[in-house]
Amino acid sequence: MVPISNYLIVAAVLFAIGALGVIIRRNALIVLMSVELMLNAVNLTFVAFSRQLGQTDGHIFVFFVMAIAAAEAAIGLAVIVALFRHRRTVDLEQADTLKG
Repeated sequence: MVPISNYLIVAAVLFAIGALGVIIRRNALIVLMSVELMLNAVNLTFVAFSRQLGQTDGHIFVFFVMAIAAAEAAIGLAVIVALFRHRRTVDLEQADTLKG
């Protein structure tokens, strides 16, 4: 049986990599993937604690987070496509041109 600390360490590393990707990168696709990585780190934490406590609450939260992540990915990709069509780049520095 793997101790919960191993799961939490992996989740912390994944979350840190995702946070660095959001902060450092300027490419919208990389930022979107970094947000997804952060959400998966949270999901891993939910499942680890759910397994440790012997409850199914964490699995239910993971289901809802995955549903929100799918919606976020669809909307995020639509915004990225609109940015690319308008500016021919996915650089987030150019994202202010989508203002009405």
